[in-house]
Amino acid sequence: MDALSYKTVSVNKVSAPKEWVLIDATDLVVGRLASQVAKILRGKHKPSFTPNSDCGDNVVIINAEKVRFTGKKLTDKVYVRHTGYPGGQRFATPVDMLKRKPLFVVEKAVKGMLPKNRLGAELFRNMHVYAGAEHPHEAQQPKVINVKDLK
Repeated sequence: MDALSYKTVSVNKVSAPKEWVLIDATDLVVGRLASQVAKILRGKHKPSFTPNSDCGDNVVIINAEKVRFTGKKLTDKVYVRHTGYPGGQRFATPVDMLKRKPLFVVEKAVKGMLPKNRLGAELFRNMHVYAGAEHPHEAQQPKVINVKDLK
């Protein structure tokens, strides 16, 4: 037997085959969308997945303002932030955030599902979210993916 055929192949940032993926977020549940996007960004859908490297694809999400929540989360869920000053805790619901910053809801959900380290920050840069149907990444020829078909 050839011993070299049993060697584990680790891909790195340079040798990882990167693709561009387009996802339409219209009428998709935020959490289910975010978990699939995080899996694609991380590269877990590829047979050459390496946990310590950026081997995932670039993801473009359009129609981010048309996402939906299940149950009463649209009014009951609370996003908490702090201004840095005493008594500076601020609260917002998804209804408020979808009006003010529609991209925030999707970005926060995906960022929470990525690793909390430098790799996670680098993976997060591979995601591009847009409120409308237009995006400036036509030159990359992104492959359209239906998230409901992914497992």
